[in-house]
Amino acid sequence: MALHVEHELHRRRRGRNIGLGLVLAGFVALVFGLSVVKITQGDMMQGYDHRPRASMLPKDPNPPTRTAPVAAPGTPAAQQEAEQ
Repeated sequence: MALHVEHELHRRRRGRNIGLGLVLAGFVALVFGLSVVKITQGDMMQGYDHRPRASMLPKDPNPPTRTAPVAAPGTPAAQQEAEQ
């Protein structure tokens, strides 16, 4: 026989804690499973932008000839380009 009888409140609290622990463990398992699937099927993805790798795209037969950077509209550099 126990020296101290457990109160009903503690018994209910333990039940809630076990339920919450199971829910959290299920959520962790779900996130882990989704991460594993995404990693194994993401061989065409590169970085965090989720875009196809440029090295896997077909080569452009007519690449753009301009290699200088383009100035943002409204900046002094853009106004100089417009004047030229």
